[in-house]
Amino acid sequence: MHYFFEDFALDTDRRELRRGAHVVPTTPQVFDLLDYLIRHRERVVSKDELIGAVWNGRIVSDAALTTRLNAARSAIADTGEKQHLIKTLPRKGFRFVGAVQEVQKPAIAPVSSAAQNDDMAQKPFSPPRLSIVVLPFANLSGDPEQDYFVDGVTDNLTTDLSRISGSFVIARNSAFSYKGKAIDVRQVGRELNIRYVLEGTVQRSGNRLRVNVQLVDAETGNHLWAERFDKPVADLFDMQDEIVSRLAHALRDQLNVAEARRAERSLHPDTLDLIFQGRACFCRGTPPST
Repeated sequence: MHYFFEDFALDTDRRELRRGAHVVPTTPQVFDLLDYLIRHRERVVSKDELIGAVWNGRIVSDAALTTRLNAARSAIADTGEKQHLIKTLPRKGFRFVGAVQEVQKPAIAPVSSAAQNDDMAQKPFSPPRLSIVVLPFANLSGDPEQDYFVDGVTDNLTTDLSRISGSFVIARNSAFSYKGKAIDVRQVGRELNIRYVLEGTVQRSGNRLRVNVQLVDAETGNHLWAERFDKPVADLFDMQDEIVSRLAHALRDQLNVAEARRAERSLHPDTLDLIFQGRACFCRGTPPST
């Protein structure tokens, strides 16, 4: 695909950025960042989505993202002050706002534009492995003073899940933008480019506390796993730690099982697919099949 804007051309097949007849040097991550922003220019791309797409799910600092954005702006003669091509929307994300013309390279056999559009519509999204968002848990107690406890469970789960090797966990600020909203987990999956959604509720009645959680496949909307904690109220913070610890441990195993099932359906499993299958077998205590 060729993308033309101003006097630049981005060639995704050759992975070249040109200005007129001259190639503009870009690092792979800067090129991927430009490519992703241009391809999704019809909407705002969140910081977490951009990190997931360009860094393949690895956790990176805000400074690293800022450095790549500055390099991308410099490559296309933009600046952080002008932002006439790459616009930053505070607390929302980034958007490519320049006028772009797309030119598809001709295929070996001509394909009608209608068929190309059908392929685009049917192409599934491809989020990073072990990518998950912990949506803000709902407070069913009817007591606003319990919000701090409910939000604390969400925050601590987000932190603990990010420690799982190979995981990509959406940051708190992006997750809390969905608080109090009726959402479709499949839409959340597409917006955040993630595979899994964890949602739950917390309810306190008298001296008892009940926490319900469920893990959902963000692509299909199917429930993969659910758990309930029903305990007498003691020290709320100690209970919060216990719930989060048990949840994080169980989720680690369930996510590995879910990834192993995906790997089993893969026609061409790679090394990571085989690793997830091995982890799942280890969690179940059964030897992998040969």
